[in-house]
Formats: sequence, structure tokens, C-alpha cells
Amino acid sequence: MKNFRRALWGSIAAICVVIVWLVYQIGETNEEMMHIPMGPDFTLTADDGSEITQAAFREKPTALFFGFTHCPEVCPTTLYELNGWLHEVDPDGNKVDAYWITIDPEQDTPEMMRNYLSNVTDRVTGIAGDPDKVRAMADGFGIYYEKVPLDPNDPDGDYTMNHSASVFLLNDGGVLQSTIAYQEEHDMAIEKLKRLIDTDDG
Repeated sequence: MKNFRRALWGSIAAICVVIVWLVYQIGETNEEMMHIPMGPDFTLTADDGSEITQAAFREKPTALFFGFTHCPEVCPTTLYELNGWLHEVDPDGNKVDAYWITIDPEQDTPEMMRNYLSNVTDRVTGIAGDPDKVRAMADGFGIYYEKVPLDPNDPDGDYTMNHSASVFLLNDGGVLQSTIAYQEEHDMAIEKLKRLIDTDDG
């Protein structure tokens, strides 16, 4: 019986050691991930026709949003609000960059995005490009997007896109710092952007 108890306590001690080791490893992994830039490497096209890569997201604090020009409500609302937030926290436009990446690259050309944005904001740059490359970039950011036919009986006809609606806030190293939810309360959105700028200033 004594041998059984010793074996039992020995097993429990071994399990405890393994648990402590796993907790430590998870903590180390989370710490490392806090310093890893979000998203994949990419080469796409900005709305002025110039080449743009992931390096653009690592020059200064950055706000990213994914959407499409035919979006009926979420995209125009978010772009309008984002424009107001940016003018409030960064009136000179030199502290935060902002980008809008299409999730409908078959329809959205860089020129279309530029024309669309010019009617909404002067603070956001559009990004489009080769459809496969755009989708790979969106997938790398973990973006949800889905083509939805307007007529279920005509899958090749007109469609809309369901997609993620949050604004991603990256620090000047491209690391995710926080997100702004769709229709988030104004003061909370402003506070998050101020913290993003303060982190860079610090």
C-alpha cells in the first residue's frame, strides 16, 4: 500500500511539473506573439497606382479596415467615422496612417477605390490588386469574407460581400495593439487611437 501511495504521489508531482512547464511555455509563446507583426508579407497596389507592401504598415501607427466599394452600409459608415476620428486625434495627419483593403478584388480596382474614397475621406489609402494576392493578404490577417448572391437562384449574378467589420490598430512595428468594433462608441474609439499614438510617442 505504501508503494502504491508513493507511486501515486510521484505521478501527481510529475503531472504538476508538466502543468507548470506548459503554463510557462504558453506564457513565453504569448509574449513572443505580442512582438510579431500582424499579417503576411504582400505586394499589392495602392489607389494611386503605386506598389505597396507590408512595410507600409510598419512606418508609423496604422489603422486598417477591410471592405469593398459596393458595400451598402458597414464600409461607408466605418470610413466616415474613421475619417472623423483621425482628424480629431491627428489633425495634421502625420501620426497615424490608415488603409482600406478590398475584399472584392474582382470588381474593385485601385482607381475605383481612389474615386470612392475621395468622396468620403482624405485620410485613408485604398489597396487592391491581383485577386489571388488580395485574398492571400486578407486570409493572412484572419479576415472573414464571403460572396453572397443577391439572388440565390442566380449564383453567377449580382452579389454582395459579408466581411469582418473591425478596424485593426497596429503600432509602428506592425504589431496589433487593439481593434475598434463596428459602430463603437465615439469616445472609446478616440481613446484607443490616442493610446496608439501615445505608444509610438513613448
